[in-house]
Amino acid sequence: MTKPMTKAATQEESREPVKKTPADHLTDTLAQLKEMRHYSKTNVEHLTAIWMLFDSDLSKLKRTDKIEDLMSRQSQLHDALESAIADLEEVLQKLPPASPAAAEARHG
Repeated sequence: MTKPMTKAATQEESREPVKKTPADHLTDTLAQLKEMRHYSKTNVEHLTAIWMLFDSDLSKLKRTDKIEDLMSRQSQLHDALESAIADLEEVLQKLPPASPAAAEARHG
């Protein structure tokens, strides 16, 4: 036995996929990169806080180099994200306007 289709369900199925402009795709990418940057910063801050608590204990074990390497790599990732975001934001300014929904997300 099949379920009767609701009005909302039939409208959903009849919608055509939204065609995104290059600016829309770039806006989506920037949003993802900014989210990654946020988590990268949080991870660096958390790792630094833990490092400061256990630095002396790890020094005694002669294992500080491993943590320092991780902190350095995480910091490099954060810097690379900052650079990529700045670069893509410049590109976005030069593209034709995005769809109204993406433009609102960019400024909202």
